[in-house]
Amino acid sequence: MDPEDIQASGNPVEVLRQKGGNYTDNFPVVPNEITNWLDEQRSVTETVSFANLSHHMTALRVTGPDARELLRDLSVNSFENYEIGRAKQLVMCNPNGHIIGDGPMLRLDDEEYYSAGMLSANWVRYNLETGDYDATVETEPRTSAHEGDPENFVFQVQGPNARAVLEQVTDADLDSIPFYHFETIDLAGVETIALGHGMSTEFGFEFIGPFEQSEQVREAIVEAGREHGLKQLGSKSYHTLSVKLGWVPPGVPPIYDVDEMSGYREWLDADSREATYSIDGSFVSDDISEYYMDPIELGYKKLISFDHDYVGRDALESMVEDPERTLVSLAWDEEDVIDVYASLFRDGETKKFMDLPRIGWGRANYDEVLVDGERIGLSHSRSYEYDAGTIISLCSIDVDHADPGTEVTLIWGEQDSPNPKVERHAQCEISATVGKVPYSADRRKGE
Repeated sequence: MDPEDIQASGNPVEVLRQKGGNYTDNFPVVPNEITNWLDEQRSVTETVSFANLSHHMTALRVTGPDARELLRDLSVNSFENYEIGRAKQLVMCNPNGHIIGDGPMLRLDDEEYYSAGMLSANWVRYNLETGDYDATVETEPRTSAHEGDPENFVFQVQGPNARAVLEQVTDADLDSIPFYHFETIDLAGVETIALGHGMSTEFGFEFIGPFEQSEQVREAIVEAGREHGLKQLGSKSYHTLSVKLGWVPPGVPPIYDVDEMSGYREWLDADSREATYSIDGSFVSDDISEYYMDPIELGYKKLISFDHDYVGRDALESMVEDPERTLVSLAWDEEDVIDVYASLFRDGETKKFMDLPRIGWGRANYDEVLVDGERIGLSHSRSYEYDAGTIISLCSIDVDHADPGTEVTLIWGEQDSPNPKVERHAQCEISATVGKVPYSADRRKGE
């Protein structure tokens, strides 16, 4: 179904709860596991990891005299101090201040911006086509959505041994490249963009270069990493990194029951990212807007600027002044998690199966979080983290309950789920403890 059909159903929530998700557990092309997901996950914080992100994201390139104006009109970020060689995590919202998508955008030239993975790529294209901008927008869908190879490879190398590995494949002074800045370097004989960015909390870099030379670069890095314990990440292990880092996918697109978004709904097709989400979790509401999220509750308050006009600015001014929720991590009680699995081996109803290391890619997870029986938050993106020894999730929580150490209760399981991929089960309560975001110490800036 395309978004306009979902809107016309009269109950977008019910439609999205029935959907099984557009992806399987793995990203396109990259296997679930290359060795095994546990050792791969460990390598990120113990040795060094190599992640191939070339295939599962939509790339976006914006060029022309009005490229900056187009992006600025849609982004909550300030565009001051946005020089060539710098990247920004652009965040884009609908008129009500609910987030449509985000992603790292590199300024390559005076009139050229590029992102290897932008969740709001469709929103940028739509606004170009319906607006008055002298610019060009090019998008390249994930590999599973088109034939052939991508234009660029996108690799991430992160971990305690990342410096030692990278020193063997480049003479560039990577320590001189600040966080969220980039330079073009020679990497294993290939001209490559080195971006101070990554999806784990460990030091490392993201590298972007011509895909036809991707194997040359990958093989050189893997060979250099042999003596340093390098593991190549499969999609299962890579998918867990964002939880520890504190990045939450925007979830249900805020396009339903919003009059100003009707044109965008009609413009989108049934294969679009916006149309292929499914809703999973114990939180159920007939009001689709209760599934929308704002940048503040996703941890982006520091990125919100009011030095220019953009879509959603008026709504965000009120939210920033008196925010209702903020982003925290939750560490799930180990015994309660064990009891979920134990229910499979005893008489009586079983509890909802908890797949490891985390929920399948492409499903937006919303679990109720309570204090004294009152809902005070929604938990998203749970993941097993070996160094925590339990499940960690990210939670949009009322600011009054956001202090680390606060004890909360999470409702696990769904009552009468219409999704055929969710088995019959009994709901249960899981105790959890509020923690900071990121959950682990952030070493990406080399500190």
